Amino acid sequence: MTQETHEVPPAFEPVHTLDLVSVKDSKIIGVSVYSGRAEVTRLFSFSVHTGQNQVNISGLPNVLDQDSFRVEGRGAATIHDVTISTIIPPPMPTTSTELTSLELKRKQTEKALERARKAIASLETYLYSVNVEHVAVNALGEVVENYDSTCEKLDDKVTELEKRLVGFKKAIEAERKKLFGPTGIEKLNLKASIGVFADHEGEVEIALIYAVSSAMWSAGYDIRVDMQTKEKPITLIYKGAITQSTGEDWNDIPLTLETATPTFRVGVPSLIPWTLSIYRPPVVRSKGIMLGHGRGGGGPPLASLAHSPAMALRRKSKHSPDLDLDMDVDDESLSASAMQYRGLAVSSKGNISATFTVPGTITIPSDGVDHNVTIVQLSLDSTMSWVSVPKVDAKTHLNAKIKNASEYTLLSGPASVYVDGSFISRSDVPAVSPDENFDCPLGLDPSIRITYHPRVKKVSQSGFYTKTTNYVFSQRITIFNTKSTAVDNVKIIDQVPVSEDSLITVKLVSPSLVAPFSESTTLSGGELKVPPPVKVSPGVVVQWDGADEPGNDVEGLGKDGKFYWVCSVPSQGKVNLLLQWEVTAPVRMDIAGLY
Repeated sequence: MTQETHEVPPAFEPVHTLDLVSVKDSKIIGVSVYSGRAEVTRLFSFSVHTGQNQVNISGLPNVLDQDSFRVEGRGAATIHDVTISTIIPPPMPTTSTELTSLELKRKQTEKALERARKAIASLETYLYSVNVEHVAVNALGEVVENYDSTCEKLDDKVTELEKRLVGFKKAIEAERKKLFGPTGIEKLNLKASIGVFADHEGEVEIALIYAVSSAMWSAGYDIRVDMQTKEKPITLIYKGAITQSTGEDWNDIPLTLETATPTFRVGVPSLIPWTLSIYRPPVVRSKGIMLGHGRGGGGPPLASLAHSPAMALRRKSKHSPDLDLDMDVDDESLSASAMQYRGLAVSSKGNISATFTVPGTITIPSDGVDHNVTIVQLSLDSTMSWVSVPKVDAKTHLNAKIKNASEYTLLSGPASVYVDGSFISRSDVPAVSPDENFDCPLGLDPSIRITYHPRVKKVSQSGFYTKTTNYVFSQRITIFNTKSTAVDNVKIIDQVPVSEDSLITVKLVSPSLVAPFSESTTLSGGELKVPPPVKVSPGVVVQWDGADEPGNDVEGLGKDGKFYWVCSVPSQGKVNLLLQWEVTAPVRMDIAGLY
């Protein structure tokens, strides 16, 4: 089937009109879900007459992006024109025959109930008005007996009427909800009109392909860590949560998940002119007197700040379209083998995005609820490390540097972390491409205990003509491994103060780290090299903080006073670290920040 928009061939017969309802007369043959929208493909099969056919398809979702709407077809016919319009729903009925009947029965029951209650009240009034002096003794019993039997009948009638009244009220409420409540049809008010010219009668197929909002999928993860396994200790379960409230139910559909994010009307930003001018302070007026210009008042009049270049730039930034923002058992105890997850296949991948295909078909109703699918279960290698900053907090944090050695692109999303079968923490997985590494915090590890001992300070003076005060600080740190196995890569981060005054000098005594150096011997110097880690003791090295980070600022290493030890701690063993530094300043100089 081809598309033409230039000239309309003459019809052989009068225009044949065919009215179809999207949900009833078509089948969804594919849905691709993105992070903020979805693309739906619907297939229609119908018969056409020779000549001009007008196909009206109603019941399309209101959240349809009309700019994305396109029509494709197969058969001996030509598509002439396609238009989309909004169907104005008929006025909502205010009543119905059933509701009128129920209201009448309710009123009749209320009146009957009112009469029964008045009858009981009249009997009670009559009984109270009876004067025993005028009633014979043998007749008094008959009066009371008649009163009792009559009231009993009326009480039963009142009970029955009250029960019927409650039933009528519930039926009325249900009927009103049926009339005025949401039906879901209000979400399907778009209609597509398609002109089709057929050379001869026969069956044709038309596919409507359109994007809809109110549909999305997001990534989520379960990260399971087996600390007893050295090879591939990380099991990462990659999940997708799909939700949609488009008004269409996606029943038994082939589904794909796209990692790409469609962008619309996003172009390269442009720069506005950046000008400089002499600053002229505004003139302040007070009670009609001009101030700030001396005698004669020769200054310029007070200019409106709204017209200054700075304010113009601020207004431009505030309203620039480029700044708009579019506003959750232990395996050994199971005798049977573990149930496997149905995984999704990577149907295509590129340098920017990937496509995941759900095996078979799946049903996603329009309910706005998350429907979870497992994309894949991966066994990944990782490097474990324990990190502590005992100066601030002596707790030890367990981290894993994981390599995504798979063909799957990982989107950013929340993760539930389990270590040795126990839930440890909630974390976040960043966006990760295949063969890329990422850091994953695994919570606290109380089995690695850090002791930050009290700091020791010694003060002395030196110098003959120019006396100085020397402060020598000593800080001991103890690492205790209570595990039954040895651990490597225990990272302890600490710091020494940094001087901001030339009269105050700070010297790192222990550990003896060196500054970055250049291998060039020329006067012009050369490229700075990161100094190698310094071995402090067996299994302990020290290095400037940031030296192991890619793209680090070599020249700035150590200038912030931060460094770290990397330790190997044996099972049930301890490692002692010593930090010493010296501060020198003139005598009787008060030093801020020295403690």
